[in-house]
Amino acid sequence: MTHTPQIAVHPDAQEMARAAAARLITRVVEAQTSRGSASVVLTGGRNGNALLAALAESPARSSVDWSRIDLWWGDERFLPEGDPERNATQATGALLSSVPLDPERVHVMPAAGGRWGDDADAAAAAYAGELAAAAGPEDHGPVPAFDVLLLGVGPDTHVASLFPEHPGVREEERTVVGVHGAPKPPPTRISLTLPAIRAAREVWLLAAGPDKAEAVALALSGPGEVQAPAAGAYGRSRTLWMLDRSAAARLPRDLLPPPAVS
Repeated sequence: MTHTPQIAVHPDAQEMARAAAARLITRVVEAQTSRGSASVVLTGGRNGNALLAALAESPARSSVDWSRIDLWWGDERFLPEGDPERNATQATGALLSSVPLDPERVHVMPAAGGRWGDDADAAAAAYAGELAAAAGPEDHGPVPAFDVLLLGVGPDTHVASLFPEHPGVREEERTVVGVHGAPKPPPTRISLTLPAIRAAREVWLLAAGPDKAEAVALALSGPGEVQAPAAGAYGRSRTLWMLDRSAAARLPRDLLPPPAVS
């Protein structure tokens, strides 16, 4: 890895979600204080949604200026708008509908049946264009330098919708790709690529539960990103793995920090 990852281990999934929410609030406030706005890439799945639910419940959420935050997504299930399986639909229910966001700054990935019909590749190219339009000269690339990019880690080490040995994980040029034949349903998706993920200032990887222990141990043991996509996800200045004890159970002791204090 380019950046040595930091590892934080929490007693359980609920405590991990609360800690991640608290960290995210702090990081967003710091970015807004220093630059006037903040940008965050959201992730779906049980850990991503648990973080958003913890944010919704946090009294400290009022310290964020929600009108000055850009929200992006790391991946999306290419399903019709409003489908309950879409990450954006779940995020809206968990948090977004309850905070005063600027709708122009909520960058939802295209839905199936919309402007791009059933063409996930065209929809991915459109999202890449939206990212490029939001990138400034200071970002030195085709996507903004996100303040925090959140990723859930799958039991097979996938992140976003980049699956082991799949074409998307090998992409080196495009920032967003259509994913076809994904090994978990639905098979058609849209995903940021590793080059886009690595543009983030900070990348946070979330994993909780015993079903994630093997994936966490594998990704942190130094394999190639084609075999373990999570191993290729890192930030420009910081890479943080947030785990609960069961997800950290197979890590070697030399990688484990002291248990996080809740």
